[in-house]
Amino acid sequence: MEFDAGSFFDVCTVHNCKKRRALKGLITPLNESMRETEASLPILYSPGYYTKPSLEELVAQELLDPGYCTRVPNFTVGRLGYGSVRFLEKTDVRGLDLDHIVKFYKHEIVVYSDENDKPAVGQGLNKAAEVVLVLDTELLKSKDRKDDFLVKKVKQSTERQGARFISFDLTTGEWKFLVDHFSRFGFGEDDEEDIVMDDADGEMYDDDKEPSTNMNGIELSHSLPAHLRLDPVKMREMRLLMFPHEEEPEELSHKASISKEYARPLQNSAQAMPHRSTPPIARKTPFPLLEYKHGSFDANSPGSILMVQQHKGMPLKTIKAEGFKLDLKHETPVSTNYARNIVDAGLFMGKSFRVGWGPNGILLHSGAPVGSGSEYKVLSSVVSLEKVAFDNFVRDENNKVSEELVESALISPLNFHKEINHVKEEVRIGPCKLKLLKLEANCSMLSDISHGYCDIIERQLTVPGLSSTTRLGLTHQVMTWELIRVLFFDRKQKGQVESLGADNEEDMMQDMKEVYQDVDQEALPLMRRAEFSYWLRESVSYHVQNQISSLNDSDYLQHVFVFLTGRQLDEAVQLAASKGDVRLACLLSQAGGSTVNRSDISKQLDIWRKKGLDFSFIENDRVRLYELLAGNIHDALHEVDIDWRRFLGLLMWYKLPPDTSLPIAFRTYKHFLDEGRAPYPVPLFIDEGPSEEAISWNADKHFDISFYLMLLHSSEEREFSFLKAMFSAFSSTPDPLDYHMIWHQRAVLEAVGVIKSNDLHVLDMGFVSQLLSLGKCHWAIYVVLHLPFREDCQFLHVNLIREILFQYCEIWSSDESQQQFIEDLGIPSEWIHEALAIYYNYNGDLPKALEHFLQCANWQKAHTIFVTSVAHSLYLQAKHSEIWRIATSMEDHKSEIENWELGGGIYISYYLMRNSLQGDTNAMTQLDSLQSKNAACQEFVSQLNASLAVWDRKLPVDARLVYSKMGSEICDLLLSAVGEGASRDEQFSCFDTAFSAPVPEDVRSGHLQDAVYLFTSFLSEIAT
Repeated sequence: MEFDAGSFFDVCTVHNCKKRRALKGLITPLNESMRETEASLPILYSPGYYTKPSLEELVAQELLDPGYCTRVPNFTVGRLGYGSVRFLEKTDVRGLDLDHIVKFYKHEIVVYSDENDKPAVGQGLNKAAEVVLVLDTELLKSKDRKDDFLVKKVKQSTERQGARFISFDLTTGEWKFLVDHFSRFGFGEDDEEDIVMDDADGEMYDDDKEPSTNMNGIELSHSLPAHLRLDPVKMREMRLLMFPHEEEPEELSHKASISKEYARPLQNSAQAMPHRSTPPIARKTPFPLLEYKHGSFDANSPGSILMVQQHKGMPLKTIKAEGFKLDLKHETPVSTNYARNIVDAGLFMGKSFRVGWGPNGILLHSGAPVGSGSEYKVLSSVVSLEKVAFDNFVRDENNKVSEELVESALISPLNFHKEINHVKEEVRIGPCKLKLLKLEANCSMLSDISHGYCDIIERQLTVPGLSSTTRLGLTHQVMTWELIRVLFFDRKQKGQVESLGADNEEDMMQDMKEVYQDVDQEALPLMRRAEFSYWLRESVSYHVQNQISSLNDSDYLQHVFVFLTGRQLDEAVQLAASKGDVRLACLLSQAGGSTVNRSDISKQLDIWRKKGLDFSFIENDRVRLYELLAGNIHDALHEVDIDWRRFLGLLMWYKLPPDTSLPIAFRTYKHFLDEGRAPYPVPLFIDEGPSEEAISWNADKHFDISFYLMLLHSSEEREFSFLKAMFSAFSSTPDPLDYHMIWHQRAVLEAVGVIKSNDLHVLDMGFVSQLLSLGKCHWAIYVVLHLPFREDCQFLHVNLIREILFQYCEIWSSDESQQQFIEDLGIPSEWIHEALAIYYNYNGDLPKALEHFLQCANWQKAHTIFVTSVAHSLYLQAKHSEIWRIATSMEDHKSEIENWELGGGIYISYYLMRNSLQGDTNAMTQLDSLQSKNAACQEFVSQLNASLAVWDRKLPVDARLVYSKMGSEICDLLLSAVGEGASRDEQFSCFDTAFSAPVPEDVRSGHLQDAVYLFTSFLSEIAT
C-alpha cells in the first residue's frame, strides 16, 4: 500500500485553521483502508483548538501501525492562549467528539460538561491528566502584592478543587496541576474576587489559614436571579444579547449548563463539582431596588425589599436562612463596633446592591461587617439596617438619649449663638434669594462670649446620669473656651463694643472703662502670660492630684517634684518645711522667679561636677529638684514621663525668663517637639486615658485643640494649613462624629478675625448631621446658612437646604415652631411648599399636595393631580366652588400647563356652559339661538372625548363617572332647550350631539327613544 506523505501534509496545512475531520475528502474514496482510518479519528472543528499528536500525525501513525488510535500515549488537547490537557494513560481517541467533550474558557477547563454523557472514572477522557491553564497575571497582580502571595492563592485554589498542584509560572502565567478525573477545574470569578478582597484587607487576615466559605457543606445562593426567583440561564442569555462583547458566545452554553446543574436542588453528588459551593452566575447586570417602602425593614426577613412586583408578598425561599454572622468586639461609630472591618456589598445579589445612606444616619448594607480574628473568614449575605451614632454626646450613662442633655448641650449653645449679633448678606443664587448669616464680634467681646458658653457647659454638668467620658469632655470644653479668652481677648480696643444683647450693652461698656482705662499697655503681654499660667496650672491640677495620690507618703521629695510640675509652690514649700528641709523650702520659695537664682543653682551643680562630688550621697530626687530649679528641665525629667501641658509649664515657669512672651514660649515648645525632645500634645481623652494610648499616639495623629490655639496665638498669619486637623472631632473628643461645640469655637474665632477659612465643610456638615439625627431640622438649616459663600460652589446652600426640607419634611412639618423658625430664616416659601407637596403626595394626601403644588407654582404637577385625583372627588361631594377656585387659579398659567384645555379647562368650560344653558344673566357667554347652543355643546362634548383619549388610564373610574355626569347634564340642558320653533335639522343635530357625548348607555337609550319619537312624528307629518 502506497501513501504520499508529503502531498498529504501539504494539503492538511491548507485546511489546518478549520480543523476538518481527519483529511475528509483528501483520502482517495476508492481506498477502503483510508475510510477506516478516517472513522477512527477524533472530531475537532472548533477554531483555536489543537491535538498532540495532531490529526495528521494520527493518520500517519494509524496507517503505519493499525490500531494506534486505540492506544495513543500522552494524548493532548489544547486551545491556543487558554491551556492544554495531557492524559497520562494511553487513550482511545476513536470517534471522540472533542468539540463537545473538551472546552477551554478563560482560566478554566471543562471535560464532559453534561453529567449524563460522562463515562465512569477511567473510561473515555474521564481519567487522570495533567492540566495546564494560562492565567492573566496582569489582571490578578497589583502593585503592592508580592509574587508569592499569588502563587499561594493559586495553590490554595488547586487544593480546594481536589487537584494536586505542580507549578505556577509568574512570567508566562502557566498553572500546572494533576487531576484524577474530570468535571470542571480552573480559576473562576469568585477566586479572582477573593484575591482582590484579600489584597485590600491583607493586614486583616492570616493568609496561611484557608478560608472556609461553606462550613456545613450547604449550597448558598448569592446571585440576583436566584433571589428574584428568576432563571439564571435566561438572565445570562438576556445579558449576552444586550452586551454581546462582554463574553464569548461559545461560553454561553458552558456556563448556562453549569447554572442549570446548580439549579437542580438534589444534584450534589461527588461527581457534580463538589468543590464548588456557588454557581458561576453573572453578576454584572445591576437591578434596581423595587417596591421600597419606608419602615418596612424587618431584621428577620433580610432581602425583602428586593422582591419584584409579581413576587411581592410571597415568602422568600433561601437555601441558608441565616446567611453569615460574625461577632464584632471593637467600638466604632457604626453600631458601636470599631476597627478594620469591611462590608461585602458586591457579593450580595450580584453586585447590584450597594451600601446606601438613609436619613438620620441610617446605613443600609448587604451584610454584617466582616473582620474577625477567627481561623476562617466568610462573607455576609444578610441585609443590615444600622444607625450611625451621631447622638452619643446626648446619651446618659445608660446609653439613652436624654432630652435634658439635648436641651443643654445642643439647643442652649445655639440659642446663645443666635443672640450674638449677625451680619445678613443677601445672595442671589440663580432665581433664588438667600440671606446668609455671619457672626459679628471682636476680640473685646471674647470674655463675655466665652463666659456665656462656659455657663451653658457648667449647667450641663449638673444634669444627672452623665457618664465619666461625657464629664471629661465637658471639662475639656470649658478649658478650651477659657483658653480662647486668655489668648485672644484684646484689652486695648477702646472703640465701640458690640453687645450680646441690647440689655447689657451700657453695663458692659461701663465695666470695661472702669477696669481697663488705667492699664499700662506695655504690661498687657505680662498680664496675658499670667492668665495663661493660671489656666495651665488649673488644667494640669487633675494630673498632679492623681500622681500625688499614687506616690508613697514616705518619699516627700517625689511629692515636692510633682507639686512643682503643676506650679503648686505653696504646697511644695509647706511640705518641705514640714519635713524639716528648710534649705530646700527656701529654694522652692524662689522657684521660677529671678534668673539669677537659677544661674546660681546651675553654677553650684557645675562646681560639684567639676570637683568630682560623688552624687551617690545625694538622693536622686533631690538632684532632680536642683536640676529643675536650675532650669535644666530635660535633665530633671530624665526617666520621668510627663504630659505635654506640664512640660510646657516647666518650660515656661523654670527654663525661660519670667518676662518671656507667650508666642516665644509656644515656639520654643514647638522647637523641642520637632526635635523629639517634648511630649506630643495629645488630646485630653488620650492624655487622661490609658497610658498605652498616649504612647501609641504619634505626630501623624491630630493634636489637642489647645495646642492648635497656641499655634494660632504665636503666628501673625491668618491662613493656616492645620485648620482642618484643628477642627476635626478627634482634636477634642473621642467621638469622631461630635462637632457640636467645635462648630461654635470655629465661628467665634472667625468672627473675631483669628482665622479665615472657606474649606471646613466637613465640620459644618458633621454638625448638620448631628442636628438632623436628633430631629432639629430648623437648626440644621440655621447652620447651613452660616456656610461661607463660594463662587465655585454657588448652589451649595440651595442644594443642602432643599435636601433637608425634602428628606426631613415629616419632622419639621409636624412641628409648628420648627416651620415658623425656618420661615423666619428667610427660606423661600416655594421650597417649603414644594417639600410639603412631595411629602403629602408620597403619603397619598393628594388634596394637600395639590394646595402646596399651587403655592410653589408647580402648575404642571398641580394640574395632573387636580385632573386625575382631586377634581372628580370634589365634584362628587358637590364642592363646585372649590373646583372653580382651583381651576381658575391655574388658568392664568395655562400656557405653562400641558393639555390644559383637555384637563382643568374642561371644568371651567363645564361651569360656563351650564350657566349659559340655564339662562344665568351673570354668565360670561350668552347663547341665544339653539344653533349656537348646539355648537357650544358639540365643542364641549368633543373636548370631553379628547380628554378621555389623552388621559386614558390615568383617569380613575370616579373621574370617568364625573365626565359622564357633566356630559349628561349639558346634553339634558341642550335637549330641554329644543322647542317647537326649532327646525327638524336643528333638533336632529342636537340629538346627534347627545349621542356623541360620553354618557351612560341608559341615558343614551333614553335620548335615542326621544329621537325616534321625533323622527316618527316627522314622518307622520310628511304622510299627512
